[in-house]
Amino acid sequence: MNNATDNNDREQFILSVLVSNHFGVLTRISGLFSRRGYNIDSLNVGETENPALSRMTIIVTGDDYIKSQIVKQLAKLQEVKKVELLPKAETVLREHLLIKISVDRQTRSEITEAVNVFRGKIVDFNTESLTIEINGEPSKLNAFIEFTKNYGIIEICRSGALAMKRGAYSL
Repeated sequence: MNNATDNNDREQFILSVLVSNHFGVLTRISGLFSRRGYNIDSLNVGETENPALSRMTIIVTGDDYIKSQIVKQLAKLQEVKKVELLPKAETVLREHLLIKISVDRQTRSEITEAVNVFRGKIVDFNTESLTIEINGEPSKLNAFIEFTKNYGIIEICRSGALAMKRGAYSL
């Protein structure tokens, strides 16, 4: 198989992983990815409704072989209680973006209007910059970042994705 074919088979996939909530778990999970040469595109970890468990949302790019290997390897770890691939069509996926943009008197109103269109919120306002908060699908955040490039991005802070399967189902 040539590289062009291999690249066409690669796609992002979303893993939802329930793990024991104690020190060292994140290191062991990230080490698993590192040892196998798999890059994590996005990672978010937080305590669940049960304080003994944390939920990880991990987004990785790979082919079907990489996808199946990651699921199998994660499932073997003692700290992993459950691992599941989330189908994109059946998943609510959100990220959080803080972006600081350079402004002046002329550009402030244009950016403020764009913030409203993107359903964002200005969280810090001064004469030289605006800090904006936006939540949503990664494509929405990417579009806002692309729009603001011409104004001068000072700083970006972006969370990893959060994902849940739609409906009453629970991991």
